[in-house]
Amino acid sequence: MSSEGAAALPRYQQLAEELAALMASGALRPGDRLPSVRQTQRARRCSAATVFQAYYLLESRGLIRAAPRSGYFVAPPPSQAPTRSTPRPEPGPVEVSELVFQLLGSSGPAIHAPFGSAFPSAALFPLEKLRRALVAGSRKMSAEQLTADLPAGHEELRRQIALRYLRLGLAITPDEIVLTHGALEALNLSLQLLTRPGDAVLVESPGFYAALQAIERLGLRAIEIPTDAREGADLQALAILLERQQPRACWLMSSWQNPLGSLMPADKKRALLALLARHGVPLIEDDVYAELHFGAQPAPPVKAFEARTTGAAVLHCGSFSKCLAPGYRVGWVAAGRLAPALQRLKLSNSLGGSWPAQAALAEYLQAGGFDLHLRGLRRALQRQRDAMLDGIARHFPAGTRMTRPEGGYFVWLELPPGGDSLALHGQALAEGISLAPGPMFSARREFGRCLRLNYGHRWTPALQAALARLGSLAAAQCKA
Repeated sequence: MSSEGAAALPRYQQLAEELAALMASGALRPGDRLPSVRQTQRARRCSAATVFQAYYLLESRGLIRAAPRSGYFVAPPPSQAPTRSTPRPEPGPVEVSELVFQLLGSSGPAIHAPFGSAFPSAALFPLEKLRRALVAGSRKMSAEQLTADLPAGHEELRRQIALRYLRLGLAITPDEIVLTHGALEALNLSLQLLTRPGDAVLVESPGFYAALQAIERLGLRAIEIPTDAREGADLQALAILLERQQPRACWLMSSWQNPLGSLMPADKKRALLALLARHGVPLIEDDVYAELHFGAQPAPPVKAFEARTTGAAVLHCGSFSKCLAPGYRVGWVAAGRLAPALQRLKLSNSLGGSWPAQAALAEYLQAGGFDLHLRGLRRALQRQRDAMLDGIARHFPAGTRMTRPEGGYFVWLELPPGGDSLALHGQALAEGISLAPGPMFSARREFGRCLRLNYGHRWTPALQAALARLGSLAAAQCKA
């Protein structure tokens, strides 16, 4: 821009254009912190309003981002989302358990950068308050209570969960809720209830590896649904699969899908349920990341639209493991009319859950403070996401595609040609860095250039250095 043209611009726009030029030249790089408003005001001899207007303009263009109480930072360059999956349309056996066991059980130096972990850091949870709730809840237990509510679970905790549903506009009674050993038992019981060996089950591709393991263990066949990294399962492809393959159930994550972090829009969730209803296919909705949204409002689950349709049942599975108490292993199923059948199945599988853990969570929820904790947790995860995305933009090879999830704590990457996530896993593990390779998330071990990274741990210089090292290992692969 000429000096005359620049002079004609308002002062805030001149400042914004100068900063944008520094970013374009590489003088300011992704993750760099901009001078504070006060510093810029003094250096430029302008008003604070001028600086704020310039920063707001750059933020509206996606060039910088604001971090609460930390200032403004250069945003990572716009990146393409990973390629939409294109799995084969026919059902087939699943052979993923051995790979998952090998990868999760891999030995090496102590892990100091747990990017492959399935959980956020325990340091983000109110452990002391939970400990006090455990003591208080145990004191209130009577001998009769230890067996009275088997197998449905602690009555007061089921009531508290029902109240959480009410905030979403779902009228679910405590009698419809079955407590389980974490969400994994909830999901496995639901699948076992709805299927018989040899049946076909619809799953996302890529999808949660524990879902694939459950299908394999029960002797079922997987039908993989093409899945978009932003909006989840492809409903057009799903409609064809429902027509041709006649599956017995559908297991998917409509909000903050693992591993993609995708969010299915509300209108698409409604259309999904209507489509399943036409074919009489029940849905197992894995919604364990429901509380970890970065927006002001939670995303409604598919379960929220159940009352408006007929013919499809939704077994909505949740957990406290991802948002409050990972070690307590308390999950649940909101099973509606199928709750009695699910209780009978749980009775024959595990009888009941951990009464002290359920009593502790009931005590904690009754005392209040859960929403305050969640607000802090969401802010921490969002900051950590931004730090990880900045690091990926800086250190991973050019052409790397990545997701930018608005909830949960996973980023999904697709490396350029030459990338091999299984080989990268072995190299990184030798240096104390873990990751989750893409083939873990596929019934047929696809996604060899993809990997899942966990940003659920407090960002430190050590983690930043580990991510930089991981990026250099990936870059060396892609150059070879």
